[in-house]
Amino acid sequence: MTNTSTTAISERERIDFLNSLKLFDTLPEDEFDMLTQMASKYLSAPVSLFSIVDDHRQWFKSRVGVDMCETPRDISFCSHAIQQKDLFVVENADEDPLFANNPLVTAKDNAVKFYTGVPIIIEGKYAIGTLCILDYKPRVLSDEEQELLKNLGKQIEKLIELRMLNNKAKAQQKELVEQHERLKEFAGVISHDMKMPLANLIITSDILKKKYSSILDTDGINYLEYLKTSSLTLSDYISNILKYYESDGLVKESKTTFDIFELLEEIIEILHVNELCTILLPEENLILHANKAAVEQVLLNLFTNAIKYNDKTNTEIKVDCYEDEVFYNFSVTDNGKGIAPEKLHLIFNLYETLDATDKKGNKGHGIGLSMVKKICQSLGGDIEVTSEVGNGCCFSFWIAK
Repeated sequence: MTNTSTTAISERERIDFLNSLKLFDTLPEDEFDMLTQMASKYLSAPVSLFSIVDDHRQWFKSRVGVDMCETPRDISFCSHAIQQKDLFVVENADEDPLFANNPLVTAKDNAVKFYTGVPIIIEGKYAIGTLCILDYKPRVLSDEEQELLKNLGKQIEKLIELRMLNNKAKAQQKELVEQHERLKEFAGVISHDMKMPLANLIITSDILKKKYSSILDTDGINYLEYLKTSSLTLSDYISNILKYYESDGLVKESKTTFDIFELLEEIIEILHVNELCTILLPEENLILHANKAAVEQVLLNLFTNAIKYNDKTNTEIKVDCYEDEVFYNFSVTDNGKGIAPEKLHLIFNLYETLDATDKKGNKGHGIGLSMVKKICQSLGGDIEVTSEVGNGCCFSFWIAK
């Protein structure tokens, strides 16, 4: 019988860690069952168990050769095995003073005469249970058989550690979702509470300018104009933030059937495109079954940017659309100022403006393209851009069917 002391942690710490794994009384899992089956088959053992030991019982997460799900800890071989760092071997239980009178050994039917268990130790210190084999007759394992049992035990340890990482990732994801929802709610409240005061500032500045323009000097009128412009910029910024967080709800809308020509005509009407802007539609119409509202938002943002940040007298926008077996594919090409190659990787980052200004000299907020990318990815696709300084941009995006 092997007798090697384990790592120095309290039993209370071990039990608390064991409970944190939430393994007790869970359904069988193929990953663990395969390992106990291998132990039984390749070590010629009638019984193979992955047991978990708490303060009063051992419970079998996976079992081969027995019907019972658990036994009391005070008669458990595994209770002794978890106190070791290496294999715990009982070659002949009848001759072992620790187990000779154990009811599992003295039973009339299927009395245990042989036991070997390898402790399942997580994070190098928490012995949660064992992978063990039992036989109804005394026997001796060869060195190769002992090594095999140890290796199978290591696989169980790896499975549990992967489970821990997965559970941690799920918890972090849940926390991020909750934080996002709180932030979205906060953005909505702030937007609502600030919109009205800003509107009042804009209206008041117009009233003051109109009513007192005769007695204000040039600096006074400029100050009022600056006040109005700043208020409009802040109002637009707040609207974009709110729109960014509301895009989550956009992607949850159901799919509908629509054609691309109809959608593009609606967008052109929304933008009030004048004669200085030419939009070239795809050569062929395409019928889509997709989230129309989300696709419209993506195209609307790309069209708006193509018009706002265009440095040419006549703006040209070309739209292409086609489908393959998996995706609907779109491209929006403009003849604008383009983007420097070293800045292309930044363009979809939230709040990244690249120091670009529109036709009126106003700087962007760095929200629109980030929202566009988020929508595309939420629809099972993505977006990318190619550009040449002075010759415009081509945004290509795709969404899953």
